[in-house]
Amino acid sequence: DVRLHNMKNKMITTKDVAEWMFEELKKKDYLEQGVCVSLIADKFGEEFICDNESGGLSIAKKVLTAFNKITDNDVVWLKYEKAWTTRKDYHQPGRQQS
Repeated sequence: DVRLHNMKNKMITTKDVAEWMFEELKKKDYLEQGVCVSLIADKFGEEFICDNESGGLSIAKKVLTAFNKITDNDVVWLKYEKAWTTRKDYHQPGRQQS
């Protein structure tokens, strides 16, 4: 089925999903991947998620690439929490944090 975005009669794009993720992150300063996957599937459709190597669901690589491009160096990935947060002074250089 064709999903519409906010009554604008336009097809949802990967960039739309990535921008939505960034807006959600800014609201709470924290975005868990597992919660995000479910919300993306419900809000935008399953074409923006995929099966991961562990057999679970993941955000599609094309969405993550767009998200990384939009957020640049302002967001870090907390590896062990499987979540994103906005960069703080105490974070190490680079996107991925331990």
